[in-house]
Amino acid sequence: MNDYSAPLQAKREQLLQAGVLMMDPAAVYVEDDVTVGAGTLLLPGTILRGKTVIGENCCIGPQVMLTSCTVGDGCTINASQCEESTIERSCQIGPYTHIRPHCVVGEGSKIGAFVQLKNCNLGRGTKMAHLTYVGDSDVGEDCNFGCGTVTCNYDGFQKHRTTIGSHVFVGCNTNLVAPVTVKDGAFIAAGTTVTDLVREDAMAIGRVRQEVKEGWARENRKKRGKK
Repeated sequence: MNDYSAPLQAKREQLLQAGVLMMDPAAVYVEDDVTVGAGTLLLPGTILRGKTVIGENCCIGPQVMLTSCTVGDGCTINASQCEESTIERSCQIGPYTHIRPHCVVGEGSKIGAFVQLKNCNLGRGTKMAHLTYVGDSDVGEDCNFGCGTVTCNYDGFQKHRTTIGSHVFVGCNTNLVAPVTVKDGAFIAAGTTVTDLVREDAMAIGRVRQEVKEGWARENRKKRGKK
């Protein structure tokens, strides 16, 4: 062993003796200041850095890197990276989630594939299943974000915050142009760009009305010499 691998092995042994589970200890990297609760499973490819604190009965990995994060009991984090943030108990994170610094993910939230969070606070039970960016935002409880949602927080000169209340439904392909506020119970229709206040229990919709031109596709194929 080299000078670095000896303390690394000692840390793994310490965690194993404290009731932490590892499928393949040699494939787990844990720095000395990290704390992990009993019953937590560290899968191969897990990297725990800085002053990370993980609660009990979590499943971390495979292929997860946490840097100075706090993770509550009963969380699952799969194939994701999190930095300088707090993930409260019973959350499901990943795969392929990136949680950047200064985030709080509320209890029981689900943050899924290709979601990025930055400098935001999420209330309990909020769900972002896939393909979403939420930055510089405060979000309430039990909100649902459809895929393709983006908070447009940068105007080219400075960052602005988005404020979303509780029990808000955000449809797919929504743009929230900060600074903007969406109040409790609001519904945002898919494909909407939100630039103004959405009041409590209101629906916001902003998209071009659909136009159907019968036979257009057939005529277009003829022009191009295709059947």
